[in-house]
Amino acid sequence: MENFTSIKIEDSLKHSLFKMNFIKLNILLLLCTTYFVKAQDLSVEQMTFLTLLWEGARFDDGRPRVGDDILNRMKQVSIEEAWGVLRNEGYHNQFESGWEPLHPEVPMVGRALTVQYLPNRPDVAQQIIKKGKAEGAVGNTNSWPIDRLVEGDIYVADGFGKIVDGTLIGDNLGNAIYANSKNGVVFNASSRDLEGLSQIEGFNAFVRGWHPSFLTEVMLLNINFPVRIGAATVMPGDVVLAKKEGVIFIPAHLAEKVVVTSEVVGLRDLFGISRLKEAVYSSGQIDAKWTDAIEKDFSNWLKDHIDELPVPKDQIKALLEKRTW
Repeated sequence: MENFTSIKIEDSLKHSLFKMNFIKLNILLLLCTTYFVKAQDLSVEQMTFLTLLWEGARFDDGRPRVGDDILNRMKQVSIEEAWGVLRNEGYHNQFESGWEPLHPEVPMVGRALTVQYLPNRPDVAQQIIKKGKAEGAVGNTNSWPIDRLVEGDIYVADGFGKIVDGTLIGDNLGNAIYANSKNGVVFNASSRDLEGLSQIEGFNAFVRGWHPSFLTEVMLLNINFPVRIGAATVMPGDVVLAKKEGVIFIPAHLAEKVVVTSEVVGLRDLFGISRLKEAVYSSGQIDAKWTDAIEKDFSNWLKDHIDELPVPKDQIKALLEKRTW
């Protein structure tokens, strides 16, 4: 009887172990299948998870959708002002310099659509091309992200700094990019056809270099994943602020704070300069921490000049409501 019971228990344990292993195998297969299907894009759930601090609208692909008003006002923000806000918030790895801009004097602002390229590996590249073609992608892989662009986007790509044979676009693709995004590109790689690209009105490009070669031995890995651009970590939907001295990638949830902080600093500077010219205060008074009397004067100055200041009236009114002077 004991032997029979022992055998029965042993059989039951074997059955349970087999069942558990079968379940584990199915879970593993499901995860592998899900990864393969999503290998070129983050799912909406993954995108939301990685950008959880953003509480505003999102695109269908899950990217944070910072409003057009913030993007327009961001053009007036200096790199130093944006960097200072991000630094204070604990974001130390959002700026990258060392670019060769197409139009260095023209600032570029938009939402990042991120792309990762790697040195070509035939077996992986073939699978990605096969998958893309099955999903309806046409043309070379460096053109696939262009179809995803919408107005206000900036095509941000890590091409591992490749210059010779690392030209991600020329003037044909440049025209397509501008048609979809009304914006430009930031490439940790090179581009070709500088003369042709410079003739696209409104288009700008921040690249590592210019070269007449064609793109070879480079493969697309994924679209709308986190990417590294030099010393910066970039998320899909980050606000890109590109100016002559470099490019800063602003997390979507901090974009409005960057703009408002810059506008407040700008208004205080205008007030200080105005009062110095009028000899109302000394330079020492303006450069030091303002007294309550100066702060009250600043509030009154805002009210008196609300129609003349380079900041939206609603923002000035909101600022005045928060002030106690």
